[in-house]
Amino acid sequence: ENVNGELIIEGHSCKRGEVYARDEFISPKRILTTTMRVENGFLPLIPVRSNSAIPKERLRATLREIAKMKVKAPIKMGDVLIEHVLGLEINIIASRDLIEEA
Repeated sequence: ENVNGELIIEGHSCKRGEVYARDEFISPKRILTTTMRVENGFLPLIPVRSNSAIPKERLRATLREIAKMKVKAPIKMGDVLIEHVLGLEINIIASRDLIEEA
């Protein structure tokens, strides 16, 4: 609740809940999960995610950036596929291993 310019948060049972609610109200962020195209891979797509939360207003632009890219197999889970996406201090990483096509 925003009262006279001051944010009042009620109903939380721990300090982390208060911090989360404050951040969600002021600047909502989300972990992004999607897929990315793979060249020469056993599968045509690989699941990926952001290694940190992305500001909600930058999610669509991040998805467009990922859609432009194509990575080469083999890929190991945790590999950084896009470093500092959109100039943010956030990387897009592989969520699974993917071997080359036989």
